[in-house]
Amino acid sequence: MTYAQTITVSGKVTDEDGLGIPGTNVSIKGTTNGVITEADGSYSINVDPSATLQFSFVGFISQEVPVNNRRTINVTLILDTQTLEEVVVMGYGTQFEKQVTGAVQQLDAQELGDLPVPQLTQKLQGRLAGVQINQQTGQPGQGMNVRIRGSVSILAGSDPLYVVDGFPITGDINTLNPDEIESISILKDAASTALYGSRAANGVVLITTKKGRAGTTQVNFSAYTGVQKVPERGRPDMMNGQEFAQFKKESLEALGQVVPDVFQNPAQYGEGYDWYDGMLRDAAISNVSVSLNTGGERSRTAAVLGYFNQDGVINNSNFERFSLRINTDFNVFENLKAGFNVAPTRSINNTASSDGAFYATNVSPTTPGGLLFNSLLTWPIFPYQNEDGSLPLTAWIPGISAFPTPNWYRANEEITNETVSNRILANTYLEYEPITNLKIKTTFNADLGTSELFNFKPSTASTTFASLPPAAATSFRRNSSYESWLNENTVTYNKTVGDHSFDVLGGFTVQKFRSENSQIRLTDFPDDRIRTIQGAINIDQTQTFSNVQEWSLLSFLARINYSYKDKYLLSLAIRRDGSSRFGADNRWGNFPSVSVGWIVSDEDFMLDVTPVSFLKVRASYGVVGNNNIGNYTQYATVSTTENTVFGDVIVPGSSVQALANSQLGWETTHQVDFGIDLGLFDDRINIGYDFYQKNTTNLLYNVEVPQESGFSNFNGNIGELKFWGHEVTISSQNFRGDLNWKTDFNIAFNRNEVVELADGVDRIFGGFGAFDTKTAVGRPIGQFWGLIHEGVYVDQADFDSSPKATASEVGTIKFRDVNGDGVITYGGDNDDRTEIGNPFPDFIFGITNTFSYKNFDLTIVASGSVGNDILVMTEQGTTNLDGVFNVLKGVQDRWRSPQDPGSGKYGKTTSGTFMERDWLSTRFVSDGSHFTIKNITLGYNVPVNNMAIRSLRVYGSIQQALVITKYRGSNPEVSSSTTGAAPTALSLGFDWGTYPVPRTFTFGVNVGL
Repeated sequence: MTYAQTITVSGKVTDEDGLGIPGTNVSIKGTTNGVITEADGSYSINVDPSATLQFSFVGFISQEVPVNNRRTINVTLILDTQTLEEVVVMGYGTQFEKQVTGAVQQLDAQELGDLPVPQLTQKLQGRLAGVQINQQTGQPGQGMNVRIRGSVSILAGSDPLYVVDGFPITGDINTLNPDEIESISILKDAASTALYGSRAANGVVLITTKKGRAGTTQVNFSAYTGVQKVPERGRPDMMNGQEFAQFKKESLEALGQVVPDVFQNPAQYGEGYDWYDGMLRDAAISNVSVSLNTGGERSRTAAVLGYFNQDGVINNSNFERFSLRINTDFNVFENLKAGFNVAPTRSINNTASSDGAFYATNVSPTTPGGLLFNSLLTWPIFPYQNEDGSLPLTAWIPGISAFPTPNWYRANEEITNETVSNRILANTYLEYEPITNLKIKTTFNADLGTSELFNFKPSTASTTFASLPPAAATSFRRNSSYESWLNENTVTYNKTVGDHSFDVLGGFTVQKFRSENSQIRLTDFPDDRIRTIQGAINIDQTQTFSNVQEWSLLSFLARINYSYKDKYLLSLAIRRDGSSRFGADNRWGNFPSVSVGWIVSDEDFMLDVTPVSFLKVRASYGVVGNNNIGNYTQYATVSTTENTVFGDVIVPGSSVQALANSQLGWETTHQVDFGIDLGLFDDRINIGYDFYQKNTTNLLYNVEVPQESGFSNFNGNIGELKFWGHEVTISSQNFRGDLNWKTDFNIAFNRNEVVELADGVDRIFGGFGAFDTKTAVGRPIGQFWGLIHEGVYVDQADFDSSPKATASEVGTIKFRDVNGDGVITYGGDNDDRTEIGNPFPDFIFGITNTFSYKNFDLTIVASGSVGNDILVMTEQGTTNLDGVFNVLKGVQDRWRSPQDPGSGKYGKTTSGTFMERDWLSTRFVSDGSHFTIKNITLGYNVPVNNMAIRSLRVYGSIQQALVITKYRGSNPEVSSSTTGAAPTALSLGFDWGTYPVPRTFTFGVNVGL
């Protein structure tokens, strides 16, 4: 009888220079057992005398060594020059960074750690050249807007395509846990994005999640907690109680009216009540993540479990997320691999009814009311909370206040606006290699989601001026579900013959999407405590609906990458898409691309140019599309709710609501790109430059048709937009040694121009109501369109010698006579409006500095923009001279008389005030240029001598640390609509009042086991 025995094998793993390699995986072949070498490269492991040890470390060639009953085994690992090259994730594969011929930028997870934010896109701010990422609102879990190379579309979507582990998903990535990410690649030019065809015009974001590694088992725990505060900078400087009462007193006296007792003694109010501050709070934020990475010869698994909780800095708002991801790969046989990934998430978002204009109302779940703006306008002589802690219903004095005013603080506390979302991303694959380097792969992907919104406004809450509680309670219920599945089948083959290397890809894919949405609006609840559907008396049919949305996409794709002597590079790709979204006569489209590269630094004539360690020039051309036009727009739609009269009888009927267009197709973008990649001084300095131009044709637009047809327009493809720009990246290793300092800088100049619109149309207008933007041929998109403010009519002589409007008087606002007709007019084709601002910046930039000294490290991330304008539309209310609202302190410096004309910014309060309030002018325009230190993180790697703890790191972080700007509002990255929702491309740059972006202080810990 024999018994299995083990022996202890020890030794050291070194490189070719004899230096120990810490962190080397030492595993027993055929098992999941293994250890990791110590700081000096030493190791010790218990093994069977006949076992085989495997030694592996990134950047070195792995080795297998039979034990053969030895107790000491020293190993020297050889550098793998190929694996030392950084691998870049591309569409449907990877490439060595050196051989990439397109405009691609990649970030690894290590570069994005320790930022206390819930969304991946927040971690990318300031890191990517030509990618503008703005946080348009501070609502927890919301508010990020991503534009690659300034992409906009008049009516089709402008968001990039997000691809997670090869799966083009529907919607955004707001619920994706950033801790699950391994790397992010941004594909910017058509050569890089062409394999995504009709969805790639706005760029592609490739997200790769963490994968298991063979040889060892690692557990990582990370957590942070902190507090969020609204900075003082950018808070509206409103009048306090005494100042407002004085303003009212003076206004009434100027009008010759009797001053009520409530305003006779302004000093009695002192500071009064700060309603804006009352809506805010210091809020907690926390995150916990546990990850597992394990693997052996046959299988590898990575798992990430996460919990995130963020209270909003506005009362009654919160975002909570639960997430799990499990990625597993198997070597079924030597030539057959399989894998399965699943990632469920659940989020609970309680959204404050905060964003939007003061006249926004709670009429739908997407327009919950501009309570934050309303709070600014409330008279500061009224309390939002009584001394005993109870909440008043209203804040007004009948007969004296201009409008019946609800208690906004109470409304925000009592309105429920909660969305519960569930999502599962899953995919599985099989990869078969029948002969060396020929791989056949099939994948099945699924994206399943549900969303349930519950909105309830009790009888004691109101979101609208002149609508006092108590009023009938109302409620919205919206249920949505969707399923998206994708099957992709590809064949790849790579081969090297002498100096010639190539890899070939071919395949076909099919994707199907379906969603179901239903909403019901309930009114007249007799009891606020009974919030069920049967508890309502009425159903509002105008806000009750259900619908089904479906689309499908069938595609064929091919690509060949070729290199000669690894320095002359060529890539050809094409995708052919057939989409159900387009007309029957225009359903298919081809999207080809070509790119070339030349690694100049590998030429013999560069050998003596020692400062240049790497030089590559590249160029590309390609065609991509944009199919974000919604569903069923190609069909003639029919309404079944039309009634007509036959005789004396009303009978139901149907009518055609829109014309069909069998030729409707996608927007098409033709793009060229020229780039240079330069490494200097052994790559201590790396410089990248790109010039691009893209022309987007066949814009989706509502084309006008003769009214004799019975319709005013139909959906068609017209016009052309041109985009062009320059991008520069500079990365430098400033210091090396005990003190390391690395700098990454990027800057981008993006421009756009309208080349053509529809026949006979040279301009179209956007904006909100009377506040217009103009999009004209030969000019950029969405330029602010208004009057030029030139002060006030100081005295009678000024008034008599100046052009004026019908309502103008001495002391009212003064505008420039642009058309020279001697009269100031607003509205019509030949009025005095002109371009008064541009929402697009002259350039955007980002800079990241990373320092390390021994066990300490410091990272500072900053970003900004220069030259963009913002319309501060909150001043429509906060500078209203009629005395109906509280106003900014600056209104004290208004025109009072020819002897006291003020600064010239604000006119008199007695007449003509509507021109200041309702005519868009340069008075509303503010410079949106800004420099923001997005994050400062200081960390310390704690030395550990504990077998159970592999690593320990603690850190402190400040998010949104400093904002330097001349912008008058709170957030220079803002762009919103009157409802608080994201605006269209024709209406960018408006600030109607949004949730403030907080400054966040956190402390965190990372533990490796």
